Amino acid sequence: MIVPRFQLLFWVAAVVLPFALLAAVSPLTTGVSLLCIGGLMMITLADAIMARKSLTGVGVELPAVTRMSKDREAKLELRIRNERQRQKSLRVALAWPREIRTATESLDARLPAQSEWSRLTWPCTPLKRGNYRFDSAYVEGSSPFGFWAVRKTVPVRSEIRVYPNLLNERKSVAALFLNRGAFGVHAQRQVGKGRDFEKLREYIPGDDYNEIHWKATARRGKPITKVFQIEKTQEVYVILDATRLSARATGRGSSAEGRAPDSRSLTPTLDAGPSTTTLERFVTAALVLGLAAERQGDLFGLLTFTDKVEKFVRAKNGKNHYGACRDALYTLEPKITTPDFDEVCTFNRLRLRRRALLVFLTALDDPALAESFVRNLDLIRRQHLVLVNMLQMPGVKPLFTDPALAGLDDLYGQLGGHLQWQKMRELQKVLQRCGVQFSLLNNERLSAELVSQYLNVKQRQLL
Repeated sequence: MIVPRFQLLFWVAAVVLPFALLAAVSPLTTGVSLLCIGGLMMITLADAIMARKSLTGVGVELPAVTRMSKDREAKLELRIRNERQRQKSLRVALAWPREIRTATESLDARLPAQSEWSRLTWPCTPLKRGNYRFDSAYVEGSSPFGFWAVRKTVPVRSEIRVYPNLLNERKSVAALFLNRGAFGVHAQRQVGKGRDFEKLREYIPGDDYNEIHWKATARRGKPITKVFQIEKTQEVYVILDATRLSARATGRGSSAEGRAPDSRSLTPTLDAGPSTTTLERFVTAALVLGLAAERQGDLFGLLTFTDKVEKFVRAKNGKNHYGACRDALYTLEPKITTPDFDEVCTFNRLRLRRRALLVFLTALDDPALAESFVRNLDLIRRQHLVLVNMLQMPGVKPLFTDPALAGLDDLYGQLGGHLQWQKMRELQKVLQRCGVQFSLLNNERLSAELVSQYLNVKQRQLL
């Protein structure tokens, strides 16, 4: 594709218009005028013919996969091929999605002579996690005389994977990642009533007879007791709810200021824009918990569900497995469906044979959903240790905890939040009678509180 440039318009205005006006005023100069105008037209036509080959041998390559983090500045690397190895000036453009912000729509590149490959970096900032593909790159060069711009579409195959941003979350749990005595998420040896053999020691009055090592007692001629340690490879599963209630905005500003929630914020929406949704917070917290389990030496797995089980990653450990968990979550989006807890609990009952820690990240403020969850919980609560966590919505708190009241509307808003909080308290008591821990987690400290729950389970040897 060839389009005129500013230079062509300039010379047309500088040559054609004056000589055409001169020929109209003075007929004797018609021949000279036609000669000048015709000469410019011949040069322009020749330049257009030569321009067709100006981008021959020019190609663009992008990396097959580029990994970025949400809301963090990154760079996309481009490689430009110049087979003729002649000095060129090009302009390169990409069809960037609106979820990735760039400072410029195109980049100017000057290809040096005697060099086949040139490299460019394009700064960008992803605004939303997900998978974004590039199928074409657009290159624009100039003709030899600069009258025409030659444009070319180059096919490329590249994808950008935008993962959740864990930097801020890891800062909030930084104290938990320190090795301080029995706390922190560094792998530490813990002696206790586990199943893994630790060592032998002499019998102490009060030791259980079942823990006596009779063969060692016979060899040494005195009672010897076996000491066990906590298992180092326990299974931890995070179960994420990706249904309609997970599409709600978290309302960080309202929570921080202690205002009552806007009724519109409780309406599910899939086009949240730059705001943070509940599912976004769940995904980030799940990955942070995976890092904690990895440092403790446990096996970490994932399960996501809507009205069916969407993705299931068997609990393992290692860097490659954590990458698989991250790949399973970075494209997860909420769906306008109702969660099927019967399907989820049945799936866990059939697929998870070994006792494991099941951490539910869901929303149970709908009474019908809460009843369905409690009814199906009997399938898994006797075999596994279940923790149920819900993100505390803005304004859901006891009445009169916020002394600032601007008017009657705020009073009614606090009353509605109190009624919702009371329902959560009743649900917590019902789940406690079933042996299940239910918690309302703070939005700002979601990851820290989730990791603290996990460490408390490890410390108390509940699993």
